[in-house]
Amino acid sequence: MSGFRFSKHQPKDDQSPFERLFNIFRELLTHTSGDVNEALSWLNELDREYKLTDKNYGMGDFIEDLKRRGYLQENEQQGTFVPTDKMEQSIRQASLEQIFGKLKKTRSRGQHKTPFSGKGDEMTSDRRQFQFGDGLEQIDMTASMRNAQIHHGTDEFMMSESDLEVAEQEHQAQTSTVLMIDISHSMILYGEDRITPAKKVAMALAELITRRYPKDTLDILVFGNDAWQIEIKDLPFLQVGPYHTNTVAGLELAMDLLRRRKNPNKQIFMITDGKPSCLKEGNEYYMNSFGLDRKIVAQCLNRAHACRRLKIPVTTFMIAQDPYLQKFVEEFTEANNGRAFYTSLKGLGEYIFEDYTRNRRRTVR
Repeated sequence: MSGFRFSKHQPKDDQSPFERLFNIFRELLTHTSGDVNEALSWLNELDREYKLTDKNYGMGDFIEDLKRRGYLQENEQQGTFVPTDKMEQSIRQASLEQIFGKLKKTRSRGQHKTPFSGKGDEMTSDRRQFQFGDGLEQIDMTASMRNAQIHHGTDEFMMSESDLEVAEQEHQAQTSTVLMIDISHSMILYGEDRITPAKKVAMALAELITRRYPKDTLDILVFGNDAWQIEIKDLPFLQVGPYHTNTVAGLELAMDLLRRRKNPNKQIFMITDGKPSCLKEGNEYYMNSFGLDRKIVAQCLNRAHACRRLKIPVTTFMIAQDPYLQKFVEEFTEANNGRAFYTSLKGLGEYIFEDYTRNRRRTVR
């Protein structure tokens, strides 16, 4: 009789040398805001320290593979590389898996629901008696035949209207979301990189909506001294500037974008780490970085009320812990009747995912 034979576990590595380097390079490219030369320089430093390449596959092979596979293209005049659309899409997909990957496994379906039942888009487990106006496609034939047998016996099969059961259906809502990202200078101050996690969350949310909720819309804007809209493809390469924080301009642009959307459900997500410190008055900027300026705060609260009148809830994701800033966020949230989360960078993606899916299960009115 033979027994068990044990050996030391050797973890299986199915990744090719290119794939191992590509995962690291893609992360570096996000941190360098799309600067390929800087990312490759960092990758070379890591290679020297951690021996990422070997005598069979070198860094030159990796760069050639990036070009051959369509991830990089060379600017011959400047002697530099630039990322392609394929690379940008790959970064978005990686962000989706990194931030929402473990959460996606708990979701059984890929569409969101409102609380309204009746003649809708998706069957539920709820059953009720047939009513005039119900469609034939709603009738649960198995349950109806069972009722007929119970009510009339099995000798001679017959079915009456009272035997019919219908399956409740839920309407799938459509939502228009504006994501506001603070790109003021404080997003890279104090030795903490806050802009990269914000970019990753934005890319993951964009990829989630594109894949799972294609009827939803997502507009993305950034705000510093001013506010402007950016394309999803620009997210990996977004940079922080020497800006103050013009929250008012961001909210005004978000409202303008949502006015153009026909969906009844509209919402704003705002990622910020600092206090509002800037207004634009005509062609001039009014700025105050020292504490909360009453004039600026009043304008922010006015925009919060305006969003509330337009039935647009604002969810603020505050990635700073200063008590006086939290007090401002509380006042802003109360004025808008919205929501606020005080979260670390590590949990930012989970908060946004949960709030987005929760809002999509109800109709914002």
